[in-house]
Amino acid sequence: MEDTLVVERLTLGGMGTRADRRSEATARAVVDAAADLLAAGGPAAVTLAAVAERADVAVQTIYNRVGGRDAVLMAVAERALSANRAYLDTAYASTGTVAERLRRVAEAYVTFAIERPHEFRLLAFPPQDAPARQEVVALVREQNGRLAGLVREGLDDGTVAPGLDPEVAAIALWRMWDGVVSLAFRPDDLRVAPDDLVALLLTVGAVMERGLLAREGDA
Repeated sequence: MEDTLVVERLTLGGMGTRADRRSEATARAVVDAAADLLAAGGPAAVTLAAVAERADVAVQTIYNRVGGRDAVLMAVAERALSANRAYLDTAYASTGTVAERLRRVAEAYVTFAIERPHEFRLLAFPPQDAPARQEVVALVREQNGRLAGLVREGLDDGTVAPGLDPEVAAIALWRMWDGVVSLAFRPDDLRVAPDDLVALLLTVGAVMERGLLAREGDA
């Protein structure tokens, strides 16, 4: 159960005994160290031995306070998703038509991936054997809910084609963006340079809008 309790430990806000606070501080130090290693060298750099050395703790302490390697990576992913939310907040708070705001949200999503590629990959493609983290799932659902709300607004004002299910459309958009960004991580000649990702996304978005946005004569 240790690997499922990281968030609770990290969010106690100083409550509990002195031992509890030391435990929380150690868990934060472990996740800080893992995040630094991820940013510098990608997932392969995040080994328990490297995290232990950087955080100045024993490997067994990592198991006790956070869990195994996959649990450590998912704790970093949870933090990364909170950072991703900050990128998207500005786009959602902007003014303009639904189409304009959808484009800004897409650009913010890709900007996060370009500026924090290892964190993005961890969120989009979590370790296969990683423990389920309900906090990460909840944050993803929150963002998809905001995207669905924007689609629903377009349905209400007639700028989105009638008949679309906002929740399904939001999931489709989210996975489409992930697919575009994943091209930056290909190991072959089909890899897209980060600087070209936004232009590619806008092109895909323009094609997508022909099916998403209402046309004259739609009932």
